[in-house]
Amino acid sequence: MRSTANRVDNAWSGVDVELKRRYDLVPNLVETVKGYAAHEKETFDAVTRARAMGIEAKSVPEQAEAEGFLTQALRQVFAVAEAYPQLRANENFAQLQAELTQTEGRIAFSRQYYNDIVLRYNNLIQVFPNVLIARVFGFQKKDFFQTDEDSRGPVSVEF
Repeated sequence: MRSTANRVDNAWSGVDVELKRRYDLVPNLVETVKGYAAHEKETFDAVTRARAMGIEAKSVPEQAEAEGFLTQALRQVFAVAEAYPQLRANENFAQLQAELTQTEGRIAFSRQYYNDIVLRYNNLIQVFPNVLIARVFGFQKKDFFQTDEDSRGPVSVEF
């Protein structure tokens, strides 16, 4: 059981690494878009707040909620970018767009791997005789990384 619990922790580390990468990309993306659409302050503030929520999240459910907000906020940023052909042609924006697309794919893979390991772990601690051992040593059910219906799927960054 301990080895499976360690795999859950390891899988979460993989998710966390990719989320941090995403958080590092977001300020650069926002600054690039701001140069073309500075009047969209509310949109940029929403992205900043969502990013901060994700960085400060203390549990898997909190992290999932924050990621849902960030995904929605990023969709707004890309909707704003649609209106600016010069921005879409900007090399820095194109590079950030490509990096974010790659990162979203890695996040999706990491989430799936984490949830697979959590399923294995939760099943392991709920069957006899493991359930008795789990109770004695304090092994508890782990949360899946689930997002709300509105934020399922990757952020669309295609123009």
